[in-house]
Amino acid sequence: MLCIIGPTASGKSALGMALARSVPGIEIISMDSAMVYRGMDIGTAKPSKAEQAEVPHHVIDLIDPTASYSAASFIRDAVKAKEDIERRGKIPLMIGGTMMYYQAYRQGLDDLPSAPQALRDQIAQEAAAIGWPALHQQLEQLDPITAKRLEPSDRQRISRALELYAFTGKTMSQLIAESPPEARVERRLVTLALMPEDRTLLHAGIERRFHQMIKDGFLEEAEHLKNRGDLKPDMPSMRCVGYRQAWRYLDGLCSKDDFIAQGIAASRQLAKRQITWMRGFDQLSLADPFGQGIDMKALTKTAAALLETH
Repeated sequence: MLCIIGPTASGKSALGMALARSVPGIEIISMDSAMVYRGMDIGTAKPSKAEQAEVPHHVIDLIDPTASYSAASFIRDAVKAKEDIERRGKIPLMIGGTMMYYQAYRQGLDDLPSAPQALRDQIAQEAAAIGWPALHQQLEQLDPITAKRLEPSDRQRISRALELYAFTGKTMSQLIAESPPEARVERRLVTLALMPEDRTLLHAGIERRFHQMIKDGFLEEAEHLKNRGDLKPDMPSMRCVGYRQAWRYLDGLCSKDDFIAQGIAASRQLAKRQITWMRGFDQLSLADPFGQGIDMKALTKTAAALLETH
């Protein structure tokens, strides 16, 4: 399946719509942890009703903002959407910027417990004394299945495997085998990553879009959600970028100018985290959405060429 990823305000949705207009039969699977909430439309830059009528969108408007949603939930819903789209002879296209969902879908998700920090520190101290290759040898004795797929220098994963065994008494391979099968499967994605070379252009786009959201009624949307009475500022939905800052403004904790500045700053921080995630992924086809000589037509042509490899 073709997947388009990128930081917020990099043009992912516009590219997806342009590609769907040029290639008949495309339906879009959203990979956005905020768009799953009903009633959160403007602040999440959700496709308009007209866009959804033109091109079917999936994995949006699934749950109430009082509910929670996880990477495992996304895998379940995305797989279901993909199978449905293909069963009807259409073409699935995944688009979004929630990089944890991307990693979970592509590499599989292991719903494994978190060990105490003290245990991680203990393993790190042992590694400093005898070296990670020696700990890899220990892991071979405990869990040869996991050790076989790890390099002796892969300190992060070796530590994770050892801490899980120490914490649970079970090996990583055993815990993975006991996790839901649909979450463990690695799935192939042909990925076009919109990677801006000039951050100032991305930042300018983020600022323009945030101001446009306010003009489109974002504060009114946030106020309506707050006035429901059943939502709290610490809920995952209300901690989404923009909504968190809007709640503070509506509570009288900051001025409107401060709200705007904080919302833009939070969006830029989100973009920075997304780019950091992207740099850690392999097998990406990169495109600079703001590069010289790059426009939507050129990006659409690049995406269409990748789609043919699917």
